[in-house]
Amino acid sequence: MTERNTLPNIIFFFTDQQRWDTVGAYGQPLDVTPNLDTLAAEGVRFKHAFTCQPVCGPARSCLQTGKYATETACYRNDISLPQDQKTIAHWLSEAGYEVGYIGKWHLASNKWMGPEEDYQSRAVPLERRGGYKDFWLAADLPEFTSHGYDGHLFNAEMETVEFKGYRVDRQTDFALDYLRARRRGRPFFLLLSYLEPHHQNDHNRYEGPHGSKERFRDFHVPGDLAGTEGDWRQNYPDYLGCVNSLDYNLGRIRRELDALGIAGETLIIFTSDHGCHFRTRNGEYKRACHEACVRVPMIACGPGFRGGQVFDELVSLIDLPPTLLQVAGLEPPPYMRGRPLQDLARAAAVDWRDDVFIQISESHVGRALRTRRWKYSVRAPDKNGWADMDSRRYVEDFLYDLEADPHERNNLVRDRAHKSVRAELRGRLRQRIADVEGIEARIAPAKRGRR
Repeated sequence: MTERNTLPNIIFFFTDQQRWDTVGAYGQPLDVTPNLDTLAAEGVRFKHAFTCQPVCGPARSCLQTGKYATETACYRNDISLPQDQKTIAHWLSEAGYEVGYIGKWHLASNKWMGPEEDYQSRAVPLERRGGYKDFWLAADLPEFTSHGYDGHLFNAEMETVEFKGYRVDRQTDFALDYLRARRRGRPFFLLLSYLEPHHQNDHNRYEGPHGSKERFRDFHVPGDLAGTEGDWRQNYPDYLGCVNSLDYNLGRIRRELDALGIAGETLIIFTSDHGCHFRTRNGEYKRACHEACVRVPMIACGPGFRGGQVFDELVSLIDLPPTLLQVAGLEPPPYMRGRPLQDLARAAAVDWRDDVFIQISESHVGRALRTRRWKYSVRAPDKNGWADMDSRRYVEDFLYDLEADPHERNNLVRDRAHKSVRAELRGRLRQRIADVEGIEARIAPAKRGRR
């Protein structure tokens, strides 16, 4: 029997470390994402979507609160979301939604404070679940409780729930069970947070379904990777295998929504926390300003987001919390830094901003600005990316002309011909830092002889 809710259901399909160019609708030439491509053709695709923090925990804190990572102090991994922060789960609960969470949380642990504050491989207690009170089947770090095949999550009673088989398939099985078993009568918000296509930490490689290496061995080399070192040659087929599995399971969820008679009243939002540069920009996979790790796919399909539209404006993960609140009929609070994407879908955004602000941690204390044409990034020379949240002093680090150099091979940060460009972007970035962080930062030109 079909549900008839006044407010739409919401499924938030959240992947981890997925490049935007893995998706056919964004130019991937192989048949990796047929279900996601259909979702884009029926809904709305945001052509230029970006993370606001290219590392797992901080990006999730931004998504849950609508604030930048330095505003909640979750500026790096291993810092728990403060329990006084109001999350999208709290907001949607107040609007009458049943709120559920399945998969990777990564906002419970303060590992640096000692073992009693480390929930990375233990069940997350209720008070650290960010308001997801109606359904919970998750782990703070499922990469520590499972592998590509086999492992466990924890339910709301903090009991271990074992699974056998490929992790993406089994997590989707749990989601399908939830959809079939939940009581009807009120709308639901279900956040499906997958680990894939993130690498499996303890195995130091990507783990696609068996056969991925053969199936995707003839992959198209992305332009930013071509001719570089890194580990993409051995890992990219499995990486695409992970993405293909996610796509297959998105299709399973859509078919179940059809079978339950609720597809027409359910909004699906698909995006990722950040991308991946395969150790070509630094010693690991993200934590840099480059497109490979800050640009993500973002697609919405359902009530308010239909018609196969494609928007070229620059959007960010920071825009999703106010978007979700507006779906629920709520007015986003002034402290939320983003803007509802419905403004674009309604063609009401004549004054949409023309840049995206990005904070970078762990690899260094960095700040970046992405405009339509330029990528401008700075770093704090005397700060530690793990120990320090912000800085009053930065040095210019990167400048890329994305029109002439879309794969960011030619750093113009010391090019005298672009002195005026840097001056303009320097002023804009200083203003964004002041607005978000309350700091009047100084940005010095790059020193000659530095990389």
